[in-house]
Amino acid sequence: MDFNVKKLASGAGVFFTRAVQFTEEKLGQAEKTELDPQLENLISRADSTKNWTEKILRQTEVLLQPNPSARIEEFIYDKLDKKLPSRTTNPELLGQYMLEAANEFGPGTPYGSTLITVGEYQKRLGGAERELLQTSAATFLTPLRNFLEGDWRTISKERRLMENRRLDLDICKARLKKAKQAEAKAAAAPDFQETRPRNYVLSASASALLSEEVDKAEHDLRVAQTEFDRQAEVTRLLLEGISSTHLNHLRCLQDFAEAQATYYAQCHHYMQDLQRELHKCANAASVPQPPAAACPDPVSSAFLSGPSSPGATVSSLSSQRPSTLAMEQTQLPVTGTRKAKVLYDYDAHDSSELSLLADELITVYTVPGMDPDWLIGERGNQKGKVPVTYLELLS
Repeated sequence: MDFNVKKLASGAGVFFTRAVQFTEEKLGQAEKTELDPQLENLISRADSTKNWTEKILRQTEVLLQPNPSARIEEFIYDKLDKKLPSRTTNPELLGQYMLEAANEFGPGTPYGSTLITVGEYQKRLGGAERELLQTSAATFLTPLRNFLEGDWRTISKERRLMENRRLDLDICKARLKKAKQAEAKAAAAPDFQETRPRNYVLSASASALLSEEVDKAEHDLRVAQTEFDRQAEVTRLLLEGISSTHLNHLRCLQDFAEAQATYYAQCHHYMQDLQRELHKCANAASVPQPPAAACPDPVSSAFLSGPSSPGATVSSLSSQRPSTLAMEQTQLPVTGTRKAKVLYDYDAHDSSELSLLADELITVYTVPGMDPDWLIGERGNQKGKVPVTYLELLS
């Protein structure tokens, strides 16, 4: 118990002297050992990395999960090291409501059947969103949190130790300076007024004590300088590791962008399929289609909001059918023939489209008046329309 009390008192004394030194430096009453410019640059770069990583992490969490209550729940589960319960995404919940409404209104009614169709695609969108959240959390958010909660805490700890070593060094410098000033003052003004031997003995003893104090201060300064240099080197090595952190975050950022690209491509694909389904439903409700007629192409909102009378719809479809047949049967002038790499698998929805396999190479081109979201693709003797979002055009 006595040892602990002494240790506590010693630690309190060190803390007090450091606090005095720090306050005097802030007031300009004490000298401060400056760090070399390279170390200062490393510290500034590390601080910027930490600050921007925190901002990017927080905003990415807001982007992926706009609900603050859900973010707090995820934070609590993460701190408790427990698995977060599966949560239904908003599109999945919307799709479920649509399906329940369709059952109540009657799945055989036009409105009920349309609710079922849209609800199923909303659930698919929700599944794609869930996959994006899981991929982003594993490949982007977790590495950023690991840096802030692991590497940065280690760097901060070593920086605090370096700052303490610097304060100890400056305290030793100030102590040595005072000891030398006292020794010089005693040597410059000796006391010869008293001629009794006792005064000469006291004067010699005081000089010896001052000399001993100077030697002790010089020794303490050498020890403090060695400890400071060692700690500064350790801190420097950790700060230089920030470059590796940037490379790691760069790879994570690329993975995050790829996950987003996959998600938006899936959403685009699902919405195109939904548009086709709704268009088929609209055609079936207005005019019965001949058995051999091919499914029409995705239409624009202007067409869907156009004439609603059966005669107008028939005339519109009859005006579109020759152009579709002409595209399939005749060779229209091509523009910009080039190679393209397929990014994702694609299943053709009708005979006018071409099915695709990921990573294969095909020849693509466009024809005048064609929808800009589509190209004509060729693979050997096979030819058909392909969506642009599933391709990477090569030079």
